[in-house]
Amino acid sequence: MKVSLNPRKSVEENAAEYFEKSKKAKRKIEGAKKALEETRKKLSRIDELIKKEQEIQDRPERKKEWYEKFRWFYTSDDMLFIAGRDATTNEIIVKKHTEKNDLVFHSEMAGSPFGALKTEGRIPGEKAVRECSQFIACYSKAWKGGSTITDVFYVNPDQVTKEAPSGEYIGKGSFMIYGKKNIVTAELKLFIGKTNDGKIMPGPESAVKKHCKEYIQIRQGDEKTSSLAKKLRAILNSDDLDDIIKVIPVGSALMQKR
Repeated sequence: MKVSLNPRKSVEENAAEYFEKSKKAKRKIEGAKKALEETRKKLSRIDELIKKEQEIQDRPERKKEWYEKFRWFYTSDDMLFIAGRDATTNEIIVKKHTEKNDLVFHSEMAGSPFGALKTEGRIPGEKAVRECSQFIACYSKAWKGGSTITDVFYVNPDQVTKEAPSGEYIGKGSFMIYGKKNIVTAELKLFIGKTNDGKIMPGPESAVKKHCKEYIQIRQGDEKTSSLAKKLRAILNSDDLDDIIKVIPVGSALMQKR
């Protein structure tokens, strides 16, 4: 190893200069080692994410129930409630999936889905009625509008018809309601969980808590739906991002893990 000395400097000054150079070199080596270790950690995390994603993709596809084409949840007393996603599914629910002993729900505010509580001959209690009303409220325009409460009504199926008064027209997904409406003032609080058999179920906390081990709350906000859905998928360990996206109302954010 050759060492170049500066003849204009003393031995002590040359030694001090080389000592400083060695310290700088040592710091660079330590910095390089730290950067290498950070890179290894990042690669390890990326590898774990890739493996997890591959595991999700390799899982067999779950067979979906007929009602999963709609918005749905089970009440805390185990009654199925289905609601429309759009005008077409509103029509299908009211015309094809509503029986005489069911209850039909809708918000007083325009732009709400129609929903049907499938009673199967049982008499729904006040708690089930409130849960269904809250569900409808959360998927109405009141959610995006930032309201904390809104009025929802429920009626018997024979009060719902496409027959409009003379000279009026009822559009697709809309219906006329005749007779007395039962009004419920509903809170806009929505929870999302994963059932034991892997379904993503939204609803009021009392219902979601009954049917899901892990669940979270979403509230009105401005987070991008796809971004929020990815966070929820990680928390709920769900297989299907699309299922989560479908249950998030437009204008949501502010998660709270439960």
